[in-house]
Amino acid sequence: MTGKTYIVEHLDEELGPWSELEYITIARESQETGSKFFLSSLHPQFKVPEALAAIPSFTAERRGVEELYADKKSRVCLLDPQGKSDLAPEDADNFDAFLFGGILGDDPPRDRTSELRAKGFEGRRLGPVQMTTDTAVRVTRLVVEGKTPLKDIPYVDFPELKFNEHESTEMPFRYVKTEDGKPIMPEGMVELIKKDADKGIDDML
Repeated sequence: MTGKTYIVEHLDEELGPWSELEYITIARESQETGSKFFLSSLHPQFKVPEALAAIPSFTAERRGVEELYADKKSRVCLLDPQGKSDLAPEDADNFDAFLFGGILGDDPPRDRTSELRAKGFEGRRLGPVQMTTDTAVRVTRLVVEGKTPLKDIPYVDFPELKFNEHESTEMPFRYVKTEDGKPIMPEGMVELIKKDADKGIDDML
C-alpha cells in the first residue's frame, strides 16, 4: 500500500521550539512508514530547520492545500473536532491526504480548523480530547495505515511529567502511550518543557 500524505498548514512566520520538535517527529515517523509530510502555506520568511529539511519524507511548501489539491479536494480529509464522523480504518480508501490546521497543539486552541472547514474539506474527528500535532498525525496514521480503530488506540490523558522530587507539570493533552504507560513525545520535548518551567519560575522570582 502506498503511504498517505500528512499536511500541516503552518501560517506563522516563525517556528517555535515545541513545533520544531513535533514536526521533526512527524517527518521521521512518515519516513519510517513510507508516507509524506508537508508543511503548507509557509510564509516567505519561514526558515526550515536543517534537522527537518534533512528528512527525505518532508516537503516545505509555500502553496496552500487548496492549490496543492485543487483538482482532488474530495481526496483530502480535514481532522476536525466538528467533523461529521470519527476517523475510521476504511477512510484509507476515501482519502489520500490528511490535513491538520496547525493549531492542535495550542492551549487554548485557536480555531484555524474552521477556516479550512469553510473551504469545503470533508472532516473527521479524532475524539473529544485535544492532542498535540504530532499525536494527531500519529493517531491518524495508526487508524488509516495501521487499520486500528480509534477506540483501540492506547491513550494517556493529561500526563504528569515529574522532573524531580519537587518539580512536575501536567500536560493538557492526550497522547498515545507506550506499553509501559508512558506518553509518546518528541525526542527532547521533556527537556524543553523542563527548561520552560524553570524559566517560568525564574520570571516569578
